[in-house]
Amino acid sequence: MSQSFRLKEGGRIDRHLKIRFQFNGKSYYGYEGDTLASALLANGVHFVARSWKYHRPRGIMTAGVEEPNAIVQLETGAYTVPNAKATEIPLYDDLQAASVNVSPSLAQDKMAVVQKFSRFLPAGFYYKTFMWPKKYWPRFEEKIRDAAGLGVAPKARDADRYDKQFMHADILVVGAGPAGLAAALAAGKGGARVILLDEQAQAGGSLLSGDENIDGMKAAQWVDGIMQDLADMPNVKVFLRTTAFGYQDHNLLTACQRLTDHLPLAERKGTRERILKIRARQVILATGAHERPLVFANNDLPGIMLSGAIVSYVNRYAILPGKSALIFTNNDEGYRAAIALKQHGAAVTVIDARPVSGGTLPQRAHAMGISILFESVVLEAFSEQFDHHIEKVSVAAYRKGHLGEVVATLCCDLLGVSGGWNPVVHLFAQSGGKATWSDEKACFVPGDAVQKQVSVGAANGDFLLAEALAGGQQAANDCLAKLGLPAVQPVAWALDEYRENAILPLWLIGERAQIGQGEKQFVDFQNDVSAADIYLAAREGYQSVEHVKRYTALGFGTDQGKLGNINGMAILAEALQQTIAQTGTTTFRPNYTPVTFGAMAGRELGDFFEPVRTTCIHAWHEAHGAVFEDVGNWKRPLYYALGDEDMHAAVRRECLAVRHGVGILDASTLGKIDVQGPDAAEFLNRMYTNAWNKLGIGKCRYGLMLDENGMVFDDGVNIRLGENHYLLSTTTGGASRVMQWMEKWLQTEWPELKVHLASLTDHYSTFAVAGPNARKVLQKVCCDIDFAAGQFPFMSFREGSIMNVPVRIMRISFSGELCYEVNVPSNYGRAVWDTLIQAGQEFEITPYGTEAMHVLRAEKGFIIVGQDTDGSMTPADLGMDGLVAKTKDFIGKRSLSRSHTAGSGRKQFVGLKAEDPQQVLPEGAQVLLEETEQRPAPMLGHVTSSYYSPVLDRSIALGVVRDGFSLMGSTVVVWSAQTGFIKAQVCSPVFFDEEGSRQHAA
Repeated sequence: MSQSFRLKEGGRIDRHLKIRFQFNGKSYYGYEGDTLASALLANGVHFVARSWKYHRPRGIMTAGVEEPNAIVQLETGAYTVPNAKATEIPLYDDLQAASVNVSPSLAQDKMAVVQKFSRFLPAGFYYKTFMWPKKYWPRFEEKIRDAAGLGVAPKARDADRYDKQFMHADILVVGAGPAGLAAALAAGKGGARVILLDEQAQAGGSLLSGDENIDGMKAAQWVDGIMQDLADMPNVKVFLRTTAFGYQDHNLLTACQRLTDHLPLAERKGTRERILKIRARQVILATGAHERPLVFANNDLPGIMLSGAIVSYVNRYAILPGKSALIFTNNDEGYRAAIALKQHGAAVTVIDARPVSGGTLPQRAHAMGISILFESVVLEAFSEQFDHHIEKVSVAAYRKGHLGEVVATLCCDLLGVSGGWNPVVHLFAQSGGKATWSDEKACFVPGDAVQKQVSVGAANGDFLLAEALAGGQQAANDCLAKLGLPAVQPVAWALDEYRENAILPLWLIGERAQIGQGEKQFVDFQNDVSAADIYLAAREGYQSVEHVKRYTALGFGTDQGKLGNINGMAILAEALQQTIAQTGTTTFRPNYTPVTFGAMAGRELGDFFEPVRTTCIHAWHEAHGAVFEDVGNWKRPLYYALGDEDMHAAVRRECLAVRHGVGILDASTLGKIDVQGPDAAEFLNRMYTNAWNKLGIGKCRYGLMLDENGMVFDDGVNIRLGENHYLLSTTTGGASRVMQWMEKWLQTEWPELKVHLASLTDHYSTFAVAGPNARKVLQKVCCDIDFAAGQFPFMSFREGSIMNVPVRIMRISFSGELCYEVNVPSNYGRAVWDTLIQAGQEFEITPYGTEAMHVLRAEKGFIIVGQDTDGSMTPADLGMDGLVAKTKDFIGKRSLSRSHTAGSGRKQFVGLKAEDPQQVLPEGAQVLLEETEQRPAPMLGHVTSSYYSPVLDRSIALGVVRDGFSLMGSTVVVWSAQTGFIKAQVCSPVFFDEEGSRQHAA
């Protein structure tokens, strides 16, 4: 197709580089520098989409990120991008795009029939229409969800790579329009470290489309000169194609840099997008403004565009979107489009709602012979074409805020609309600032800044070029002063003389009494939210703009209300008979524009999603048949399979080896926290339920830690290395949580305590040698420690050496057997492990995994925090009252005396024996008092741990049961969906060696 709408000269495109692309299966061509939207317009394609709800024909309306209509599915397969805006997509060779939300095609969309019933489908219709009969709602919901949505999510794995980068700057400037360029230049000259971001491929902002002169040169030339000056400054970094999408606390801004999206798929190498996390001492927001449309009947027809977008397509992309154009405006800026169109041969008429304007642009338009209808408004647009492209409009008189009679019907193939400008306050609001309403400028402008930042140019409501340049330089000098750097002499650039008359706020054209009765007046184009929907929401009692947003879907689309929200808020204010300032705005949340999941994830995918941690003898485990399980981030051997053994056979063998001979367990993953300082004992007294100041040096003690609610948080065996020196152990999964918990209290609540914490989890490897022959194995390899029971009692530790490697050996037990835990610097761990294995060969030493460890500890009734507890268990519930000190305070103590915590009816930790000793109770199964068909059944508790005990030759289980201590010896039933009802007896959680004689063995 020939580019009949492309001007023969002009624009910022490279006509030497022709680019072919496809849209909806049809081939077209454009030029280097085009966007998909501009290339489609150049080929005469206005009708590009259907609306979300009513499937009305829609055309390209804007030239930027605020585009609500031209949403496409970009590419296919692994490279597909749903809901991309055609106005943001740079054109590249062999690009493929298709309209979304249409079937079977854009022109023949079967859902277009919904338009005929739109009168009966207002905002929230499905809440009322499909509620009866109730049983059919799931079916209705399924159909509604099928009809909803826009693009299609990718099904193939993303083929691209993404990265993240952290940066620091003295001054971060967001936006490279005239204000941002002036600010960055001044800040750079002042010696500050400057980062300048802009979402477009070229700097210049509004100057890319304007025809202004600066210092006697075209604006584009001026921009090129400023960019060269910035490139020559080593202290300035410029990032184009980079959108700042979030503003967090402490001047942290997040931005997405698009590195390869402008290249053909075959040429894309390396990283596609990079997330920049920028911490700045000062921030200058030069984010510009978005033009508002005007709200009138059928204002969504293809061929209706923002006036500013028309200027962009004419001046930047050398496209004449129409040859018989109307411009409907309430401000002087709308005249720029009329002038641009007239200069390139279009017939133009301006429809201005104001009585008169003596501004520079209206006078220039008049001098060019452009017809101007003052005190007039467009009442309705019409079309009878198959693609609903605009053909004519009705024009009505408008005087002193009152709508008059229709005075004319004007034919056109293009209608430009300009309802004023909205400063882009999104990042300002995200920073904590609150936008304030300006009656003079008819828009929300930034209020007082909360963080170290300032808004300039159009983002601050300073729409004139002179204001933007002066404001940018002043903001830079203010930031330099705050940084202690010298000010820079402002540059007085020569500008064209410019006068501007005031805007006439115009929010809705039409008789209010007839709202909802005629053609729709759209406010949110993507979600088909009309003025009637907003009035309906007000009638139904919605007064908060946030509630109206959710009821009508105003601002829910991919443009997040950039185009329609202010109009919607003004219409709501009118419906509620209050001011726009009283109505306020919706919340401006990140992200400012959509950000890909890939960019957010970076390289943290698959094996890199979480760090995989392995112990120093991981290779040994692999070589000896270990089957691993994930515990926290650690890979721990679950069991070691010999030959054709399944897990049950392997665990049985490992358990019996520990009970009758000797086993060895890699326990290196347990958390280890070093605590030192004069107040170390006091600190531990506050953190744990039991006392620590009287623990002797060289002794061990089991500790129980609670949260503020008095619930068990973590546990472990801790040792005292010196007067002011302790080493704590935690559960494997709780190591980082406990460290953070302790640091939180130490730094925020008890900063007066002189205590230092250090994580030593990776520094030391721990090997548990357990079983009746454990002492014999250690005596063979460690000659400088006396292992006699009298010299090395239970719950104590000794320091010695193995193969001249210093070791710390603790006599503690999680299996109930005679057990020694050997702690060794991890760099020597493998050598010491091999030595222990070699020494144990005489006694048939058997490595055992976590599953055997669980069976052994369950036989002894030892808890595992997080498995036998769930955040609702107190020490008393676990039968551990003896560990709760009565004479000191600690975290959670006061909560233990609450009526609910100390009352009856709480779940308590007990043992459970199935009536059939060979039947293993399912973990998670519910415990009931008796069999019942009642639903929901009255549940007493549930099974927390359940195993088959080889040494007892029967099943055992642990659980939490309401008032379980009083039910000892009683029969209950255990139910799961897989097994049905199973009878079981409530018993002591200690199933083996109740006296503890084995772990105290002499």
